[in-house]
Amino acid sequence: MSATGTQVTLTSYVGFDSITQQIERKLLKRGFAFNVMVVGRSGLGKSTLVNTLFAAHLKESNAPKRADAFRQTVEIQTISHLIEENGVRLKLSITDTPGYGDQVNNENCWEPIIKYIKEQYSTYMKKELVPGRERRIPDTRVHAVLFFIAPTGHALSPLDITVMRKISEIANVVPVIAKADSLTMEERVAFKRRIKEEIDFHGIRCYPYVDIEDDVVLSEADRIDRQTVQMIRDMIPFAVVGSERNVVIDGKAVRGRRTRWGIIDVENENHCEFVHLRNFLTRTHLQDMIETTAGVHYETFRTKQLLALRDSSSQMGSYRSAADSASVMTASQVSVA
Repeated sequence: MSATGTQVTLTSYVGFDSITQQIERKLLKRGFAFNVMVVGRSGLGKSTLVNTLFAAHLKESNAPKRADAFRQTVEIQTISHLIEENGVRLKLSITDTPGYGDQVNNENCWEPIIKYIKEQYSTYMKKELVPGRERRIPDTRVHAVLFFIAPTGHALSPLDITVMRKISEIANVVPVIAKADSLTMEERVAFKRRIKEEIDFHGIRCYPYVDIEDDVVLSEADRIDRQTVQMIRDMIPFAVVGSERNVVIDGKAVRGRRTRWGIIDVENENHCEFVHLRNFLTRTHLQDMIETTAGVHYETFRTKQLLALRDSSSQMGSYRSAADSASVMTASQVSVA
């Protein structure tokens, strides 16, 4: 008997084609959760870009004031909002890492970031493994890490390379060039090319990932998806500008910035790549980032933890067996004596 079954023709309407609508109704009732982490030095406009992406004032700026300019550790701060669009409810959590790269000595400054991401995996895993677990475990796992690169026009700093590589091993990293309007178009193109080369040279895996299987026959939809992924990868890092203010261009109010050189429209593709980043994060790959976090990064963490637990249990069992054998041997020696 074939594992795939034999295709037959229905003689009348059954109705199971409504399963997609049933799933949609159930998901809409439940709502969705999307967790974003922003990583980068202070003053790169992280809060402004997040607010621009989701068209709402979600986060205040964390630029250091004089009183806390010498903080010694990376402070992880998470805020959550419930936002709704056309009947779809989204619990959006934004995790900021103020203090990253701001100290004189930045040695191991990435450790609190890595620890936080792993702690979310650990919390989820503990709730998943307990008897009588919750029907819907609250998902606090980080689905996307926006890594902000300073628009120096030169290259990635050694610190950026180290931190980006370490985070990319456990989460979906999306690099962006912040405040891209501070670069000319020629400088931007050259800077993007240099960053791409460094990302490839250092083996940093940026999201979205390309999984190439030569022996798999792709459908038309799969080919289109792969082309979309490649187009996004060609665009990384996104050169973006954020703004919560409206400016008037030809009698129309748009989100942008007015400078002495002219007006920057953040949604104009000729000015920056904000629209491409927004579409990628919210309109085409939001669900895939959630699934990749669960199916790749969390699953890798979970497997390592369970293997370590098994090895630890085996080792404890060996110790107990050795102790029992020693006890039996001692008792037999005593009886012989």
